[in-house]
Amino acid sequence: MTDYGRIMREIDAEREAQDVVNRPKHYNQSSIECIEAIKAATGDGFEAYLQGNILKYLWRYKYKNGVQDLKKAQWYLNKLIEVKNV
Repeated sequence: MTDYGRIMREIDAEREAQDVVNRPKHYNQSSIECIEAIKAATGDGFEAYLQGNILKYLWRYKYKNGVQDLKKAQWYLNKLIEVKNV
C-alpha cells in the first residue's frame, strides 16, 4: 500500500468515526448545540423550522447525500416528536 492509500484510509476512518448526523462538530460551539440556540431564538416557530428541515433532507436525498440525508430527516422528525411530547 502506498503512503497515499494509507493516508486516505485513515482519513476515511476518521470521517466515519465522526457522527455527522447526530453530533456534527460544526454545530456545537462553546458547549451550545446549534439546535438549542435555534429553539430559543424561534420560540413558537421551532416546529416549523423542524418541518422545513425534514422536507429539505427528504427532497434532496436522491441527489446529494443519499442515506445520510434520510438519517438527518429522521433526526429532525425525532426532534419534532420530542417537542410535541413535552
